[in-house]
Amino acid sequence: MTLFKIFISAFLIDNVILMRFLALCPFIGMSTDEDKSIGMGLAVTFVTVLATCVTWPIYKFILEPLGLVFLQILVFILVIAALVQLVEFYLKKTAPALYGSMGIYLALITTNCAILAVTFDNISNGYNFIESVVYAIGVAMGFLLSLLLLAGIRKRIRTSPIPAFLHGRPILFITAGLMSMAFAGFSGLVK
Repeated sequence: MTLFKIFISAFLIDNVILMRFLALCPFIGMSTDEDKSIGMGLAVTFVTVLATCVTWPIYKFILEPLGLVFLQILVFILVIAALVQLVEFYLKKTAPALYGSMGIYLALITTNCAILAVTFDNISNGYNFIESVVYAIGVAMGFLLSLLLLAGIRKRIRTSPIPAFLHGRPILFITAGLMSMAFAGFSGLVK
């Protein structure tokens, strides 16, 4: 598979939120406005790409040769948790307003199943290091795209005449479902 196909597949076709239904908690919680969406998307992008850059060599050069593949989940989660701590420290120092607005969702990046799924997908798909990084960037950009799309739609929903029984979460889940159906149209894009 070419690098472009890997990226497009991760970005649109197998979008981590809208097609694989992973990371729904930050998708719903951090898409209230564009600034929060961008902040969360960039934090997840940083952690996802860095986690890939760290976990792939650990797996290929340590766990696999030593027959310690059974420790993969534990090691990958520890790496992701350490990277999230770095992001937290950085945001606390450089962007305190963004750090405060992210609240619990920043800590939830540690247990974000999308990041862990990327590290596992890289191994199970047999990607080399460069392909793994491209896949991680594609997944992270797809995550950011999904957040931004929902944030934009939520902005419109606030000023739209919606029946009272659909206010709040119901219209949000209907919107997410419609977005998912729209993304299903990309399934034949790359063969």
